[in-house]
Amino acid sequence: MTTLAVDCMGGDHGPRVTLAACRRFLDLHADARLLLVGQPEALRGFAHERASIVAASEVVAMDDSVEVALRRKKDSSMRVAIQQVKDSAAQAAVSAGNTGALMGLARYVLKTVDGIDRPAIAYPLPNARGGATTVLDLGANVDCTEHHLLQFAVLGSALVAALSDNDNPTVGLLNIGEEAIKGSEVIKRAGELLRAAGAAGDLNFHGNVEGNDIYKGTTDIVVCDGFVGNVALKASEGLASMIGGFLREEFSRNPLTKLAALAVYPILSSFKRRVDYRRYNGAALLGLRGLVFKSHGSADEFAFEQALNRAYDAARNNLLERVQARIAHARPLLVGPGAEAPAPETATH
Repeated sequence: MTTLAVDCMGGDHGPRVTLAACRRFLDLHADARLLLVGQPEALRGFAHERASIVAASEVVAMDDSVEVALRRKKDSSMRVAIQQVKDSAAQAAVSAGNTGALMGLARYVLKTVDGIDRPAIAYPLPNARGGATTVLDLGANVDCTEHHLLQFAVLGSALVAALSDNDNPTVGLLNIGEEAIKGSEVIKRAGELLRAAGAAGDLNFHGNVEGNDIYKGTTDIVVCDGFVGNVALKASEGLASMIGGFLREEFSRNPLTKLAALAVYPILSSFKRRVDYRRYNGAALLGLRGLVFKSHGSADEFAFEQALNRAYDAARNNLLERVQARIAHARPLLVGPGAEAPAPETATH
């Protein structure tokens, strides 16, 4: 059995969405078990032979600060769900709650793996090859050193290798050009470290990539700081929303426009599905001594189920052990001057 701890109270919709997604997930995975964490009165109506309710008296609001989540809400559903991973009652935790609070609580409760200074948020963005490009960091770390970017590359490589058939995924360093001489001093030094890691067999470094390469699928993984990554994520979500709005608008116009829209509808509909962020929902918080997955706060039932699926796949494929093995192999390169840093700034998602 693969056991997941689910923060059922988190997100914009709470139990109305999370419980429906949990039921569908259990129906489709006979080898899975769920710990439903939340206020008992809100979860009482849910019954399943492979689900148990774990009581938590408090809820972390979407606008709560990390300090509130850590110090004032010590019995929140988010914290109790993460604690299940710490106590080995679950192999992974899933929450749609406040990103900053989730990262802060996960780092406080689980701690980081030796050799990793800062956890990173990794998320798959759809690409033109029909798959997804895993991008990290997506908002946990606004300011990064070259050593942090190297650590993110190692973490991302372990994630993609664990969740796909690709044991040697390619890594690109996001930059303003492909040439090694371009970019800030941090990016140039990061490129040197990544090339050294590639030569040592710690990862498969492709070289510098540009923003459009994320959607081309030039590499399996793209590494960047959290500020840039979060902007790319929101731009991707905005594109999907724009296409949906375009389809609705064209079908509401005059008969000629409707006929033209009908002609291209299958193509646009297929493209909309490909870039639908709900299909890729579930960001991994990497670098911790336990598995934690972040669902989008506004996720509907379908999207939250995808986050459960990603956590399930990660646990079933021993992601944590693979991350630790890669880090152990790359440790001589991971730590250097300036690698240690204060707690990360976290973008809200």
